[in-house]
Amino acid sequence: MKKYITALVAAFWAPDRSIDSLKPRWASPPSKFVTIDDLSVHFRDEGPSDDSHPLVLIHGTSASLHTWEGWVGTLKRKRRVVSLDLPGFGLTGPFLDDDYRIEHYTRFMGDFLDQLGVKHAVLVGNSVGGWIAWETALARPDLADRLVLIDSRGYPVDTKSLPIGFRIAQIPILRSLIRHIPPRTFIEKSLIKVYGDPGKVTSDLVDRYYELALRAGNRRALTLRFQQLVCAIALDRIKTIAIPTLILWGRLDQLVSLSDAERFHQDISASRLVIFDKLGHVPHEEDPAKSVKALEAFLSP
Repeated sequence: MKKYITALVAAFWAPDRSIDSLKPRWASPPSKFVTIDDLSVHFRDEGPSDDSHPLVLIHGTSASLHTWEGWVGTLKRKRRVVSLDLPGFGLTGPFLDDDYRIEHYTRFMGDFLDQLGVKHAVLVGNSVGGWIAWETALARPDLADRLVLIDSRGYPVDTKSLPIGFRIAQIPILRSLIRHIPPRTFIEKSLIKVYGDPGKVTSDLVDRYYELALRAGNRRALTLRFQQLVCAIALDRIKTIAIPTLILWGRLDQLVSLSDAERFHQDISASRLVIFDKLGHVPHEEDPAKSVKALEAFLSP
């Protein structure tokens, strides 16, 4: 097995990309960077600066702030919208202490929003970003006015549903594959599984996920996250969420079961559930025009 892994690494090894080499393509205006705990965080702050209750968009595993571009284009006309690359993803790069537990992400989100001077916000999260969003809402009730969960994590995960690259990252002897070679075909196959309509997975989309995965430190961070960031049974905590919550879900999601959407809806008393019949795990990215309408209806007075 060791010889096999060595041969694969030799054949498909892809070197890390420096942040400076990635910035020209992936950090064009209005991208900015802010330092949080000695970490340079890539973010965008768009729309009316006087909006005192901005939307804060938190992406999922292996994604970046670019996943929200379709939504931001519509929302920023009337609302302030903050999006960011979480630590371990995109251009932000890994946590300096290698701590990827949910508690660390929750503290980070609080520190990030405090740094931006955000005192009240609508927290919006997809997948693991949804988990971070609802945990942050519980940890900082002073901060979260409303909550939007999009195909969110929160209940025990069926590892068989994970894309092939994610499953490899969970097998100790194969982790070196992810740390040294993220074959472009793995990323393409993962995206095909994430989308409800595989025909929407374009070469440009694969390029974005692939190039940002090569950012120095991100591949190692991925393997550490799968060791540390485990969804425990959180039923009691989820049931304590009391703020108005919108639950958006793609019926064709192959990563997180539709039954989880129904559990969130049942466990969160002040929640509204909207299901998109033809979309997958990232409805905001796959069909931003359709999915953002559900958000706008939720935000309307």
